[in-house]
Amino acid sequence: MLTLTSPVETWAHRLPAGGKLAVVAVGTTALFLVGSPWLLGGALAGTALLYLTGGVAFSGSALRQLWPLWPFVLIVGLWHIWTAEVAQGAAILLRMVSAVALANFVTMTTRLSDMLGVFERIAKPLSPILPPRRLALAFALVIRFIPVMLDRMGLIRQSWTARSPRAPRWRIMVPATLAALDDADRVAEALRARGGAG
Repeated sequence: MLTLTSPVETWAHRLPAGGKLAVVAVGTTALFLVGSPWLLGGALAGTALLYLTGGVAFSGSALRQLWPLWPFVLIVGLWHIWTAEVAQGAAILLRMVSAVALANFVTMTTRLSDMLGVFERIAKPLSPILPPRRLALAFALVIRFIPVMLDRMGLIRQSWTARSPRAPRWRIMVPATLAALDDADRVAEALRARGGAG
């Protein structure tokens, strides 16, 4: 999940969350069953057209959200050029970008509460062992923590850069881990104060 729900309203916002998540599951599975770069290129073009149906503002925002994929594209592309397996590399890249873009489209057009509702319904068979509401809450917290932790790591990196001429690299992992544990502890306290996870 690279982004939260888009404020730009599209036709896809009105579709049920369960149906969209099912399409993503089936579509992603189909992408991994296809090996032809031409068919995978067609899938990526179809996903791009899907974004364009939401308008220019929606498509531009989606493109910015997909930008963090560029290091993976670069590394995988260079590796397959080095090993002279360009067709295989193209298939991997097209598959990866198509799958992430399709999933991103769904998260941009689906409220988190609707996704959690679907997750709770799917998890109902586990209710004798673990309440579905707790699983849904854990899912929501993970989604929320990812951007928060990325921001926190950015601040720690800036703090290191202000104090030392050396690149931070692995040195920021310990403070980032401690920050994550501290945030988790604060969230746990807040949940307990509100009566628990339900």
